[in-house]
Amino acid sequence: MIPLHGPDGLIYAFLMDRKGGARELSWEEAGQWDASQGLLWLHFDYSHGNSRRWLSDQSGLPALAVDSLLTEETRPRAALLGSGLLLALRGVNLNPEADPEDMVSIRLYVSEDLIVSTRKRKLLSISDMVAEMRSGVGPSDSGDFLVGLADRLVMRMSDTVDEFEDRVADLEEQVLYSGNGELRQPLAQLRRQTIGLRRYLAPQREALARVVNEPLGWMDDHARMRMREVSDRLVRHIEDLDAVRERAAVTQEELMSRMSDQLNSRLYVLSLVAAIFLPLGFLTGLLGVNVGGVPGVENPSAFSEFSLFLIVLVAVQIWIFRRKRWL
Repeated sequence: MIPLHGPDGLIYAFLMDRKGGARELSWEEAGQWDASQGLLWLHFDYSHGNSRRWLSDQSGLPALAVDSLLTEETRPRAALLGSGLLLALRGVNLNPEADPEDMVSIRLYVSEDLIVSTRKRKLLSISDMVAEMRSGVGPSDSGDFLVGLADRLVMRMSDTVDEFEDRVADLEEQVLYSGNGELRQPLAQLRRQTIGLRRYLAPQREALARVVNEPLGWMDDHARMRMREVSDRLVRHIEDLDAVRERAAVTQEELMSRMSDQLNSRLYVLSLVAAIFLPLGFLTGLLGVNVGGVPGVENPSAFSEFSLFLIVLVAVQIWIFRRKRWL
């Protein structure tokens, strides 16, 4: 029996009969549980004071398990603790107005008869499991529960990865046809999001692989095979994210190259204009000095002749530039 005092902090409590059935328990009913009744799942908000006190003082869990369930910052990992398993997993943040790469974490202690999990923010994969259990259908054992949770976490990543692929394809097309400098910010944001998401998916892959390989007596071969399939799907998501990141980097380089070419083209035109007008400016400046001795001052046709000379000079410069293929 687990002594539970006060409902605050407990989000869900479910009892699974090990035959595929499940029912939700009240706080008082959960407090009367013993292992002969079935598999108990307790889900807490670890930021709540009552949850922290119960886990620390009344749960009877190993100290290492309590520390793992209450830690504020954690990366995906799996560690064997006696006959139980400590697990930290993350799911894509699909809550409203949230960034996908800001992943939501869940911490678990899983044994043959008891599952204790904690979270701070809502995780939709847990909501899916709860909805299924409330309909009377539940995991048959701890291994089935663990595989079901991992499967839902990875499944919900698919839409996010597909969205990233669509975005990078759209940005590639825009760069190809427009080369607009305003695309730099969306490309940089996409790269940041893929890097942030992959940062947690890589250790999560290792955590799931370790679950498959750990000698857990309550996890049968069928559950291990299913977990291996989930791990393989996660690997494919990681590979897709790597491809998106590389495509975004190549697209960003192409955009910068196009912008550089545009800038060089404009500077080239300005250089040619400056080269053409440099001798003209020199001659007009030289003849415009306010000192005596300037030729043609007394000649009424000097201005026309000088203008004609400048026109001829420009024509000669253009001919030379064309001959050198500068134009």
